[in-house]
Amino acid sequence: MKAEEVMSSPVRVVAPDDTAAYARNLMIKHKISRLPVMEGDHIVGIITKKDLGHRLRQTEPVWRRRPIDRIPVSILMTHEPMTIGPETGIRDVAAIMIDRMVSGLPVVKEGELLGIVTKADVLRSEAAGTLSVPVTGLMEEAVIVNRYHSLDHIIDLLSERDEKLVVINNNGTLAGIITETNLAFFEYANESGGIPEKDIKMLRKEASGGRKAFRYVAEVSAIAEDFMTHPVLTAPPETTAAEAVQMMVDHRINSVVITRGNEILGIVKRDNILQEVAK
Repeated sequence: MKAEEVMSSPVRVVAPDDTAAYARNLMIKHKISRLPVMEGDHIVGIITKKDLGHRLRQTEPVWRRRPIDRIPVSILMTHEPMTIGPETGIRDVAAIMIDRMVSGLPVVKEGELLGIVTKADVLRSEAAGTLSVPVTGLMEEAVIVNRYHSLDHIIDLLSERDEKLVVINNNGTLAGIITETNLAFFEYANESGGIPEKDIKMLRKEASGGRKAFRYVAEVSAIAEDFMTHPVLTAPPETTAAEAVQMMVDHRINSVVITRGNEILGIVKRDNILQEVAK
């Protein structure tokens, strides 16, 4: 199977001078996660939901915290993105994505943009849909955050580890999941055009009886529970990789949390599937 057999075409694109807000609205409207940036007939960059999501961090330089309707795509995009040819094999595509840590590869022939292959396209391929290995052989330990963790903390974790974050309640039960999509498409703009702030009340220490003590954290950015996805799709450890792939395709998600009862055993991500396809 080749890139041209699984690629999406035609491709929605933006120009370097288009605003980040315009790019974001295109992604939301068409349910896509990246846009090639074209200057005339030439691809000069690519902008992704990760580029949009990570700019929400409050400690970013002032210019990055301007409302996104005033930030040009050229500032946030990745310049000179990696491209592939239409004849590239699907296993090579998966290997490049894992090696280069990219989620989409524009397909170019003689300078012309023909399409784009994404991780979702690989997931829908026969190579991924016929994997018979158990999910326990592919899953990773889940990165856990509390539902009250701040937006800055969440962005730090996603930036450093490029992970999906499993959100738990105070009692350790599954509350939700946070991905780059949650960040990029979070409705964070307020009347002043900045990042919202709020007061939150957190339980200092849980006790089986008696008075509960609370601590108050004033003026924090949005917290995990504000933008997590819930409920979370889960699967038992007996699930096969092919079954997990079908769940991801059917529900348009890129990870499945593996549980036994209320116990979180791990998480199988789209990248784990791609690593298996690339072998």
